[in-house]
Amino acid sequence: MAVKDDVLAALGQVSSPEGAPLPATGKLSEIVATDGKVFFSITVDAAAVKLWESVRERAEAATRAVPGVKSVMVALTAERAGAPASSSAAGGKAAGARPHGPGPARAAPGAAAAPSPAGIPGVAAIIAVASGKGGVGKSTTAVNLALALRDLGLKVGILDADIYGPSLPKLLAIREKPQTIGGTRLKPIERHGMAVMSIGFLIEEETPMIWRGPMVMSALTQMLREVEWGALDVMVVDMPPGTGDAQLTMAQQVPLKGAVIVSTPQDLALIDARRGIAMFRRVNVPVLGIVENMSTFICPQCGTRTDIFGHGGARAEAERLGVPFLGEVPLDIAIRENSDAGTPVVATAPDGPHAKCYRDIAARVRDGLQTASRPAPKIVIEA
Repeated sequence: MAVKDDVLAALGQVSSPEGAPLPATGKLSEIVATDGKVFFSITVDAAAVKLWESVRERAEAATRAVPGVKSVMVALTAERAGAPASSSAAGGKAAGARPHGPGPARAAPGAAAAPSPAGIPGVAAIIAVASGKGGVGKSTTAVNLALALRDLGLKVGILDADIYGPSLPKLLAIREKPQTIGGTRLKPIERHGMAVMSIGFLIEEETPMIWRGPMVMSALTQMLREVEWGALDVMVVDMPPGTGDAQLTMAQQVPLKGAVIVSTPQDLALIDARRGIAMFRRVNVPVLGIVENMSTFICPQCGTRTDIFGHGGARAEAERLGVPFLGEVPLDIAIRENSDAGTPVVATAPDGPHAKCYRDIAARVRDGLQTASRPAPKIVIEA
């Protein structure tokens, strides 16, 4: 708590445009300080953004000067006047970010098409592994898919974009913190021959991420562009569930080469998978295909097959929507146990049947990347 208290004291020397100490304005979020890395946001009225940008810069400089602080991330969050306090990016925007509402981006009179997003230096292709809802095994699939792509001879990195529920520290048994390079950039952690980055490396496991949408967007942008990823053939991005700020930020900030949708076979999960596919199509990200996870269960004692969540639903949905079906992954205790232990099956049991499932899926993803072409973005900025 000492660093957090010192940061708060330093921010007390930063004045608002009205002359009040920053902590006394009621515009400062909770300060997250872990291992010398500090995160917080400043929330102001949208009309006052220009006045407050210099405050943000001074707050960042004051925080960097605090002994023990290694890196700082400060987001300036702008709300429309009258927006409820609990609103997120649907009712506000980060300074400098493209505005967007909860629905699809749409053209307004006189609107100009947004420029193509810049790539990440050294990264040839970026793919998103996504799901319409949580609990379908998306993160486990993302990790094993990344490892399977590695086994196909590709240089792979993986980014955990789930700010509110990062999973990579657990799935890859990573407990160390990333090092900084020159005090401004982060060095990803190497695991199983992959470059790995997650917000979970920078915060304690039980620390709640009580951040508004623009702060999430800012954190994602920094993990994409302020990390020394090096030369990668593929960056796999483990997306949070749903179709919100993180997904739109990724589509707007980097040229996604494609998206892999993970779903269980049951109708409830497939409804949300459809939403995920529709969202990526609206922002012109090619859908590389659907993975049916927890596809079937074979009893290890008697060999009886039980389709706990149904079977074949994702394949049928892929055919209906005209997207590739990438393959099935069974519901098996070995996958769960290895995931919980931080020893993913593709890395620790490469000759087993489960690793083969993931490698078959990875081969189809690789083939899809070779043929996928990203059309000109249709995301627009409203006038």
